[in-house]
Amino acid sequence: MKDYLNSDIHLRPRFKMYFNESQDVLISKFKKNLKSENCNFCGKIVDGHIVIDVPADENHFWSPQLNIEIENDNSEKTIVKGLFGPKPQLWTLFMFFHFAVAVAFIGFSIMAYVQWTLKEDNGMALIIVIGLPILWIVMYFLGRIGRRKGHKQMDELYGFMMKTLKG
Repeated sequence: MKDYLNSDIHLRPRFKMYFNESQDVLISKFKKNLKSENCNFCGKIVDGHIVIDVPADENHFWSPQLNIEIENDNSEKTIVKGLFGPKPQLWTLFMFFHFAVAVAFIGFSIMAYVQWTLKEDNGMALIIVIGLPILWIVMYFLGRIGRRKGHKQMDELYGFMMKTLKG
């Protein structure tokens, strides 16, 4: 097994591993472990895509989710790609706020420029243009704090996945 981890700066850590076993064998391992009595994790399997969630009683706002994609390679190897991230609803909300800040930044930048060229008072627009990148940075660090709060659960999900793949 070889695995490749991306850099640590990502809010949604990714990894990629190669296995000598077939896609069907790896998927059947997940089906077996997710249905076992001592498994605390919830999971869904659709074709080569597996979504594993933390148990409902341990679930909180920042709880992560592990998305696994199992694909056949052109050679005899199978690729297992993983992505840790928040629940899709939270991620969509988070991205919506980032998009709204970006659109507001562009809009208020244009407004400040137009007011400046017309020799009008552009103080309020400039304050907003300066404040929006600060808000974006705060939102980024809130995402990092959320990732840190869910780190223990990420480790548990990763441990479950590795136990399943090696077992």
